[in-house]
Amino acid sequence: MAENMGSASFGALKVQARRLCRAARDGVGPLPRAAAATRLWARLRDLRGAVIAGYLPIGSEADPTGAMRALAADNRICVPVVVSKGAPLRFREWTPGCEVEEGAFGVPIPVDGAWRVPEVAIVPLLGWDLGGGRLGYGGGFYDRTLAARPEMRAIGLAFEAQRMEQIPREATDVALAEIVTERRVVLPLANRGAEG
Repeated sequence: MAENMGSASFGALKVQARRLCRAARDGVGPLPRAAAATRLWARLRDLRGAVIAGYLPIGSEADPTGAMRALAADNRICVPVVVSKGAPLRFREWTPGCEVEEGAFGVPIPVDGAWRVPEVAIVPLLGWDLGGGRLGYGGGFYDRTLAARPEMRAIGLAFEAQRMEQIPREATDVALAEIVTERRVVLPLANRGAEG
């Protein structure tokens, strides 16, 4: 989804990009949604004994919970928790069917569960580009988290409709090493290309 953003200020560019990407994501139908979830599971299915951070989707976000349920048989799964405004995320253990409550920003989080440090993080987003750029919601939580843990494997889960020519980026924005969509796995940092 390449859009000409004009000569507006950087902040206005991000606001417009978020609006465009959210609208594109809202329009994605059930078949691409299922295909993205299946491709995510296929990308991670060989993991054993790993701590994997997923997320419980809100709105029209791509839904990783099917993959999370399948991966829970051989791995520990956790989900992000906002603990304070300027802090990185923390991750609470999640199991299929566990009781959840509404956390910050309306995001569901487990009522109970141990705190975990993930090795792999499945990351939600509004927009992405082939260089690994990720457009989030503007709070900077994932950027702070990924910057604090550069060894963590961060995988964006998205749809092709959310792709932009170039995400407006700031110095604090952390690029993703992998992006999974309904059509492909993009590996921007490894080879600046994509694999099918």
